[in-house]
Amino acid sequence: MHFAYPPRKSSNPPPFRPRTSALPTIRGKRLKTIVLTGLAFLTLLWLFQRSGRSRHAPPAYHKPSGNPPVVIVTVFNEGKYGKGYLDMVKENRLKYAEKHAYLPSSPPDAGYGTFFVKSSDYDLHGAPVSWATLPAVRHAMTKFPDASYIWYLDQNAFIMNPLLKIEEHVMKPSRLEELMIKDHPVVPPDSIIKTFSHLKGHDVDFVLTQDKDGLSSSSFVVKNGEWAKFFLETWFDPIYRTYNFQKAEQHALEHIVQWHPTILAKLALVPQRILNSYSKEKGGQEYKEGDLAVRLYACGEAGEDTCETESQRFAQWKAAFQDS
Repeated sequence: MHFAYPPRKSSNPPPFRPRTSALPTIRGKRLKTIVLTGLAFLTLLWLFQRSGRSRHAPPAYHKPSGNPPVVIVTVFNEGKYGKGYLDMVKENRLKYAEKHAYLPSSPPDAGYGTFFVKSSDYDLHGAPVSWATLPAVRHAMTKFPDASYIWYLDQNAFIMNPLLKIEEHVMKPSRLEELMIKDHPVVPPDSIIKTFSHLKGHDVDFVLTQDKDGLSSSSFVVKNGEWAKFFLETWFDPIYRTYNFQKAEQHALEHIVQWHPTILAKLALVPQRILNSYSKEKGGQEYKEGDLAVRLYACGEAGEDTCETESQRFAQWKAAFQDS
C-alpha cells in the first residue's frame, strides 16, 4: 500500500522577521553597564598605582650646599699600627679641619669635616683591607650630603700646610686648568690610554696623582654628587675584588679608568706634590716645604713602629699649625 508523500517545502521561505521580544534591549544595557564599570575600575587602578609610585619615587637630586666644603676621610688599620701613632694622625686631620671654618663667624669646630673609621667596619668578603677605602668614602658622602668634596687621605700621610684649602688649591676649575696633566698615559710609561686633552676644569669630578708605579689612591679628591656614587660603586664592584690584583684597589682603578671612558672623562691627573708628596724619592716626587701633604712611603712594610719613627721627620706640622 502506498502512502502519499508529505507536502514539499517551499523553496521560497517567508522573509526574516525581527523578534518582538525585549531581550536584545536588555542585553545591550547590560553590556554598556559592564563596559562602563570596567573602564571605571581600570581608571581607579591606574590612579592608585600612579599615587603609589609618587609616594615611593626616588628623591630629586640633592645638590650639596657646600657646608662643610670638604670632608677628610681616613681609614685606620688598628691591628697594624700603635694607638699613639693613630692618635697623632687623627690630631693632624682635626687641627687642619679647624683651620678652615665655613664662615668667619663659625665656631672653632665648624671647619672642614672629618670622618674616621676602621677597616674592620666594612665586610669586604675576604678582600684585602685596603679595599675599605671605597665604602668609607661612600659612607662619608652619606653622612655629609652637603659637603662639596671628599678628600681621602691614607693613614700613612700627614697634612703639612694648613694654609692650603682643597677647594682652592686643587678643585677650583681655573686652578685645575693650570694643573691638569693632559694627553698623558694613565699607566706610565707607555699606556695607550691617555688623559683627555680637551678636558675642562669644570668637568672634573675626580682628582688624583701618579707615582713611579702608576695611579696612586693614597690621596684623592672626589666631588660629591651622583657621578661620584656611580664611580665608587663601579670601583667597588665585587668582580674586581675577586680579581687577584697585585695592588688590590689601586690596580682595579687603573683597570676601570682604561676601560670606562665615562670615568676617564671626569678624571684629572695633577702633579704629585700638589696632593700626595712622598717621604722618599724612591717612590715618587719627594716632599718639599710648602707642599700640602706628605705620605710616609712604604713605612708600614717594615713593621708598625717604622711609620711612627719616620713620622718624627715631619713633626714640624705641629708648629706650622700653631703659627698659622
